[in-house]
Amino acid sequence: MLPRLFLAMLLALLAGCSSIQLGYRHADTFARWQANSYFDFEGAAAEELDRRIAAFFAWHRAKALPQYARLAGEAATRGARPLSRDDLVWGYDAIRGQVREGLRAAATEAAPLLDRLTAEQIAHLERRFAEENRKFARDNLAGSPEDRRKRRLKRNLERLEDWVGTLSDAQVERVRQYNDRAPATESLRDRDRKRRQGEFVALLRAREAARRLPDWAAEWDAGREPAYAEAAKAQIALFQELLLDLDKSLSPAQREHFVRHAKGYAEDFATLARDAGPAK
Repeated sequence: MLPRLFLAMLLALLAGCSSIQLGYRHADTFARWQANSYFDFEGAAAEELDRRIAAFFAWHRAKALPQYARLAGEAATRGARPLSRDDLVWGYDAIRGQVREGLRAAATEAAPLLDRLTAEQIAHLERRFAEENRKFARDNLAGSPEDRRKRRLKRNLERLEDWVGTLSDAQVERVRQYNDRAPATESLRDRDRKRRQGEFVALLRAREAARRLPDWAAEWDAGREPAYAEAAKAQIALFQELLLDLDKSLSPAQREHFVRHAKGYAEDFATLARDAGPAK
């Protein structure tokens, strides 16, 4: 499922892959493997899948990567000075915009192939969804609320330290305060994932991917139940407050770590973009 693959790939890059260039140069192989794990393409369909993956990544290298390089460079410039709320809004909107554009492009490329899926392939997809849902439950829903808060705190600390280096005790405590205040969304996310999965399967069964999939994929956060929408909004607001507070406490070394990290992304994206041929 190319839209899902694109989103996973982009978020992995933004979260801090140890080698963006190495990972990206093998992204087409990963996409092919994942698509076959969902749909089990064979024969002419497998050959068409290869062509469509190649076309998507040709577009992505030529059109999307230069944008990533520009945005990462701008993030480095903004991060070299104290951050404002406008900087955070800019970053949030920029990432969402890139995700939407990429999802739409991936869905547009994948849709004709998906409209020819057999009933057996759709059933295979449903079994894969069931496996993923069991894994999501193990990773996110198991244990007590306190257990889940501890796991979330660990993830937040790891991501922040990837960007600014080792946090001080006071900074860790501020992250802990955010973690305790932020709404628990695991069960809401679980229900929303299953809703989206059901919508996707229904779209495939109706053979309406070419007509509906690009808009549906691009609007990945639409249609959420009110409780989830409100919780997500509150979580974003609290996280922005956390980032503003942490920014005030950054040491010169931590700020330099962030700037160097963002510039590294910009350089990697620019290098990969220079390898691009004409977009298809």
